[in-house]
Amino acid sequence: MWKKRFKFTTIVNDIPLNYKFYLIYIVGVLLPIMVLNLVFLDRITDLIKSREQQNLEISLERARRDIRDFIEGGVSVGYTLSTDKNLYEMLDRTYADSIEFYNMFDEQLRDRLNSYMPVNNQLERISIYTDNRTIVSGGNYQVMNDKVWASDWYRQAKNADTQVFVTAYRTSENKNLASSTPTLSVIEWMNSYNNLNKYEKVLRIDLDLSEIYDIIVREKDYLSLYLINEQNKIVMSADSGYQRITEEPYPVFDQLGDDQREDVHVVAVGTANYLKGWRIVGITQGERITKAILDIRLYAAGLATTLTLLTSGFIYIMLRSYNYRVKRLSRHMQKVSNEKFELIAIDEGRDEIGGLIHNFNRMTSRIHSLINDVYKLEIRSKNLEMERVRAELNFLQSQMNPHFLFNTLNAILVVCTKNQYNDVTDIVKSLSKLLRRLLSWKEDLVSVQEEITFIEMYLKIEKFRFRDKFDYVFEIDEQSLNYKIPKLSMQPLVENSCKHGLQTIEGLGVIRVRTAVLDNRLQITVSDNGKGIQPDKLKELLFAIRNEDSSGSNIGIRNVYRRLELYYADQVRFEITSTPELGTVVTFGIPLRLLEVNHPPEGEV
Repeated sequence: MWKKRFKFTTIVNDIPLNYKFYLIYIVGVLLPIMVLNLVFLDRITDLIKSREQQNLEISLERARRDIRDFIEGGVSVGYTLSTDKNLYEMLDRTYADSIEFYNMFDEQLRDRLNSYMPVNNQLERISIYTDNRTIVSGGNYQVMNDKVWASDWYRQAKNADTQVFVTAYRTSENKNLASSTPTLSVIEWMNSYNNLNKYEKVLRIDLDLSEIYDIIVREKDYLSLYLINEQNKIVMSADSGYQRITEEPYPVFDQLGDDQREDVHVVAVGTANYLKGWRIVGITQGERITKAILDIRLYAAGLATTLTLLTSGFIYIMLRSYNYRVKRLSRHMQKVSNEKFELIAIDEGRDEIGGLIHNFNRMTSRIHSLINDVYKLEIRSKNLEMERVRAELNFLQSQMNPHFLFNTLNAILVVCTKNQYNDVTDIVKSLSKLLRRLLSWKEDLVSVQEEITFIEMYLKIEKFRFRDKFDYVFEIDEQSLNYKIPKLSMQPLVENSCKHGLQTIEGLGVIRVRTAVLDNRLQITVSDNGKGIQPDKLKELLFAIRNEDSSGSNIGIRNVYRRLELYYADQVRFEITSTPELGTVVTFGIPLRLLEVNHPPEGEV
């Protein structure tokens, strides 16, 4: 026995700790959870079936009671009317003419039957049929004729062996129509008084089938109910729906096979003779119980899954805390054997493994310091010296950048402002903005608004140069400002006007910059009132800007044309018109469909 125990202990000791944790989790946690869930699910399933069975019985009994009370109400009214001696006397009386009957009708018969309707909302109509020919048919009182004698309800009343009986039949209001109306009636022969049986009298109380339909539909969540008469015909069901007019007769109830008997519940509507053979058949809604069981199974599965995930996560965290630190400790111990004294840089923890890691780090640190302290200090000193030399070289290699120029312009701006050189101050500001924009303008496409702003700064500087001999005008269409064009598409044209058009004229030189959106194109126009261009020179200019091999002057305007052609191919219209001594107009138009739109930020107008 001791040997066996020793052997088992040895086997356990040989199992790696990882697998021991897994076994503890599976046997001690996961397996009990699964067993408990299966037992719980089996028990809950039985309870659900029992509860649903009770609900079905309650539903069936509730429907039976309501339908029985519904019919009993009609029977009670019939009993009251069939024992009304005054009514017998008026119906058994022979009237001299119709006037005498109408007088009696107005005095006694008009509301005698309808007075029962308000307090018995299940009644649809109360009618009395008699073979007294001195009575005028109308309303609730009808004289028997061939149609009545041939009707289903009358023939059933003749064949009945009870004074009161309930029957379902169909009536047709129009002989030419194949459709008929389903009717449920309480029929009672009025022969309670032997001395008042001169004429045959039959009381027919029609019940409102929609009320019965509402009762059946009310229970459809539990049962599919069928109201069956003594002839085994379905009078009403939820599946067929309630139709006032239909061509179909009452269908015969099809008995289910033995394998479905346990899902069928049958109960008699009542024990009275007139309800003999009437019953309610309830067929279980199998999907209801199935859904309830499925719901509880899903709930149990969700609960088991949640618990399994939580416990698995907990076990994983615990196992990882152990396994990760042990593996790190093992790897670092191997490094020490290879003369690599590295500390274990993790959160040690306060458990036993944490104590081992802490002691290992202390031991490694002391060995490391005893062996390498002096060597490491020398290496560190040399590294610091190298860093210092590298920093000096970087400093010596640094060159003046554009910020030096901006700082210089700002210094000039401060001096001009201090000495109130207002004109110079504005020009320095514009020049600074112009240079800064040129250096930071990395986009290939810019909005028309940005290009106009850039041109305005340039023209301010030019106006400072030319003073009163120069002016400029902007005619800007607001719709054009957000369209994007290649940067510096307009500035070279303005620069050409300043340099070649205005410098040699007398009087005031004016440059006009105009943007517009016309005919689905963005039109840009730069014009001046300078000396203009001679026709032959203009022809050479147009040839030069369109010829790639051409060289010489007019580089700015040629670059504008080339860049527009590069972006928009032959879709761009580039035109130059000039009249000597009157000025020059340069225009280019770009289709709007080729242009990007610069959407301003939210809130910006």
